[in-house]
Amino acid sequence: MGQSMEYTVESAVSRLLSSFRAYYNITEMDGIQSGDVADETKGEIPVRAICEYYEKSQRFVVSQKAELWSEHSEEFLFLFQMERLTPELFEICKNYAYDEGMKMAHIGPGHMYTYITPIFVCESCDEAAKKALKKCRIFKSFRFSFHGWMDLHAAVLEVKNNQISSNAGGRSVEKVMKSVLFNSKKKRRWFLK
Repeated sequence: MGQSMEYTVESAVSRLLSSFRAYYNITEMDGIQSGDVADETKGEIPVRAICEYYEKSQRFVVSQKAELWSEHSEEFLFLFQMERLTPELFEICKNYAYDEGMKMAHIGPGHMYTYITPIFVCESCDEAAKKALKKCRIFKSFRFSFHGWMDLHAAVLEVKNNQISSNAGGRSVEKVMKSVLFNSKKKRRWFLK
């Protein structure tokens, strides 16, 4: 799939952030102390950026005062940067992304969905961490889906071997990451495999 590009952790994060700028409001960070969060673990959570996306759709009858329906959709993407992803670090970062994403979500009438998306960019990933990522499944519906739902999409990029893995919900994130990081500018012939 044209995966001949060589990245460092920093260059992969930079490339992803530059492609996300067109769609997301991005807040860059250099990690946070876990004491800053309501968490009993000590140390630093290696969050590099929080990206926010909001969308609102509406339909009106004659004027804007006669609204037929409206829906709100949002995605909160948490980009984590580290040398090695361990199962413990995966759980800490996943829980941080979930807790912060739920705080930012606007659940209520008109809410359609919220995607919380932790992306891990690391030099290497433990097999146990990769297994935990692939098994990770967090889905919630609010008021029997009348107020929408939330789904957690997760993906990891190992720059050592240019491999991207995701959970079942994160397959679309995996495709976007492959497109951004590994597709070249020249046109590919779809009929040549």
